[in-house]
Amino acid sequence: MIDIMTKILIGIVAAMHLYFCYFEIFKWESAGPKLFKSNDSDFYKKTKTMMANQGLYNLFLAAGLIWSLLSKNHTMSFYLAIFFLSCVVIAGIFGSITVSRRIFYIQALPALIALILLHF
Repeated sequence: MIDIMTKILIGIVAAMHLYFCYFEIFKWESAGPKLFKSNDSDFYKKTKTMMANQGLYNLFLAAGLIWSLLSKNHTMSFYLAIFFLSCVVIAGIFGSITVSRRIFYIQALPALIALILLHF
């Protein structure tokens, strides 16, 4: 049962990072101002390339997590999940320190819970 819950949570974390990728690469200029209202309108145009780069990193995280779910080798799957979940946790902690405390709860906490469940 815990194995299934862990895989579901890893899938959710992967899906979140696929969404972050989509948002940062394709919707930053149109949806960014609606979500982050404190920035002026020029901000989104000026940071479009930077956010697309960040979106690509989120795609890599999602790809690694999906790889961990699809791998037939249990040992490899386990270590891939540890590595990519740890990357998500570290990125979420860094984001919570440098940008907004909310990032910890949105990004790092689900990955941390999956990482803990992975060890049961």
